[in-house]
Amino acid sequence: MTTPSPTPILLQPAEASGSAPPRWPHDGRARAVVEAVLPAVDGGRFAAKCIAGEPFAVTAHCFTDGHDALRVVLQWRAEGDAATTAATEVPMQLLGNDEWQASFVPPVPGRYHYTVVAWVDAFDSWRRELVRRVDPDDIRIAARVGALEIAAAAKRAESAEGANAADRAALVEWAQALEDGALAPAPVARNDESDSTIDVDAEQADALKALALNEELATLAARYPDRRHAVRFRTELPLVADPERARFSSWYELFPRSAAPEPGRHGTFRDVMQRLPAIAGMGFDVLYFPPIHPIGREQRKGRNNALVAQADDVGSPWAIGAAEGGHKSILPALGTAADFRELVTAARAQGLEVALDIAFQCAPDHPYVTEHPDWFRWRPDGTVQYAENPPKKYQDIYPFHFECDDWQGLWAELKSIFMHWVGEGVRIFRVDNPHTKALPFWEWVITEIKREQPDVLFLSEAFTRPKVMHGLAKRGFSQSYTYYTWRNTKKELTEYFTELSSGPGRDYFRPNVWPNTPDILHEHLQGGEPAVFMSRLVLAGTLAASYGIYGPAYELLEHLPRHAGSEEYLDSEKYQLRHWDHDAPGSLAPFITRINQIRKENPALQSDGGLRFLQIDNPHLIAYAKRSADGRNTVVTVVNLDAHNTQSGWVNLDATWVAGGGDDAEGEAAAPAERWQMHDLLSQQRFVWQGDWHFVQLDPHRMPAHVFVVRRHVRREHDFDYFE
Repeated sequence: MTTPSPTPILLQPAEASGSAPPRWPHDGRARAVVEAVLPAVDGGRFAAKCIAGEPFAVTAHCFTDGHDALRVVLQWRAEGDAATTAATEVPMQLLGNDEWQASFVPPVPGRYHYTVVAWVDAFDSWRRELVRRVDPDDIRIAARVGALEIAAAAKRAESAEGANAADRAALVEWAQALEDGALAPAPVARNDESDSTIDVDAEQADALKALALNEELATLAARYPDRRHAVRFRTELPLVADPERARFSSWYELFPRSAAPEPGRHGTFRDVMQRLPAIAGMGFDVLYFPPIHPIGREQRKGRNNALVAQADDVGSPWAIGAAEGGHKSILPALGTAADFRELVTAARAQGLEVALDIAFQCAPDHPYVTEHPDWFRWRPDGTVQYAENPPKKYQDIYPFHFECDDWQGLWAELKSIFMHWVGEGVRIFRVDNPHTKALPFWEWVITEIKREQPDVLFLSEAFTRPKVMHGLAKRGFSQSYTYYTWRNTKKELTEYFTELSSGPGRDYFRPNVWPNTPDILHEHLQGGEPAVFMSRLVLAGTLAASYGIYGPAYELLEHLPRHAGSEEYLDSEKYQLRHWDHDAPGSLAPFITRINQIRKENPALQSDGGLRFLQIDNPHLIAYAKRSADGRNTVVTVVNLDAHNTQSGWVNLDATWVAGGGDDAEGEAAAPAERWQMHDLLSQQRFVWQGDWHFVQLDPHRMPAHVFVVRRHVRREHDFDYFE
């Protein structure tokens, strides 16, 4: 069978064929490609996060055709009108594989923008090409090409902002010298004293080449590049710079109403002030209060979440609002607004920042219910749908209706609640169940508040689906609760914290891990074994840079559930006053204090990066290392996950990594360390390790964990051994 010949296609000019004229690019002479700028959260839809006063690294994928040299700069600016807010430029360095990197330091908390600009640099391309030239004629021609480029740079120096006459004169002189040297008559060969022929032409060309490659003058010319065909990344990317506590913080939660030193009395803010030295002394820097507002009387819950309250039941602080006021008011039994301000000031003097719970919900007798009935969802029987967070039901709480017609009025009022407490000195808010409120509201309100008060931080208490938790973080929450409470096995911990420290959320999701909360007493803690409480604290404090505890209950080993299978505390402080004996035997306060001291003394534990899980041949032992960004501090933690039995095993800590090399080190791998000291910061024991595999053994009844700081071996005078 014969295959028919294809019909020939005749190409005609557009005008002749009647087709539309070609769609030219904006400028086809712009040959640089800026393919990606990282980090970019959802392509720049949301802001990445960093810490004010610390370097923020940006990577760009940039290239061009052929072999010409590329210049790439990072541009950044504080938020404001792009036309009036000047951008600062930082040269980017080529890492390899067309990846460029630079960093900048946002000076203060606030919103910033960054992008990348690249262009083909004719001057740098000329110098790079000249380096390989050896033929005198080639060098002369190349020198004349360079003279033209340098003369053009001199002209740009004349017209540049803040023009420098001295720069222009130096460039003009350099260009003229290259032109004159290239056009000088070819010299005649001569003989030296030994009667050998000297290639004067080559000597002259080499001198001309050396002049052309003068580093000092090249640096001067580089100040005035030809950027006519520069390519800018398609958008500016947003960035939020937060205070340091967004990266590193230790939280202690207490109910002010249970702070009285004697049983049976309702605690006050002044009672809390008496506790401040002890809490600060344990090493905490955030003191977090559940809601401090008037508590509703209608549908008030009784002890242990009883549906019917007794006359003396104090109710749940999260059932906000009564005749005394709502979200901007203080429960009179706690004290006055002046007392609260005095407490905030006293806490700050102790190095503690007060964090306040914000729960956007109302008790049935909250003033909002009568003043703004349209802010709630009413049922056909004339009642309001109470809150539910399955399987839990909250008959004493009415949720806001975020689809109400007056949604703008609702949003404005909720923002004003935050701003009221900002005015009272609060800079950190723990937000209750934000996943049950409209996500567009959070994006709006957090952006608005941080625009006015950029040092305010928000902790999201959303134990929900991962994408929703990440969605809240993208929309502005500074920190987020995690699933840590339910991650207990070696496999679970390894997978989860690998995701948190190096997964795609690392640019915006800052974990804050809690082994317990007033709502959550995990079954792992319900046996009351001190080893479990200690090991969970060590894991929280060394795996994550920010962690917290529901304080009195944790330090005093509170462990009884309301009933079998429940994660709620028996006699929960959520529904009744409690009296805590902080001097009770067996208190974990000294151990908590030591963990917080270790965290403050070791930069490796103050960020979520630099985490590396280590091989260990016992499934009941987990081992991991964290290294500071500058590589000068390394902490190795080994935890026995078995609270009842001594466990031992061999952990792999390779000598090359200890020395500063390995797969996560920059540059060439360092030589393996001969030996190094492992200083256990819990027991104060010191061990000398060498090689790659090392024996460890942990008795949970004595100490369930090692927290080692690695001290590298050095030699000094008199051949004494030192470790630092």
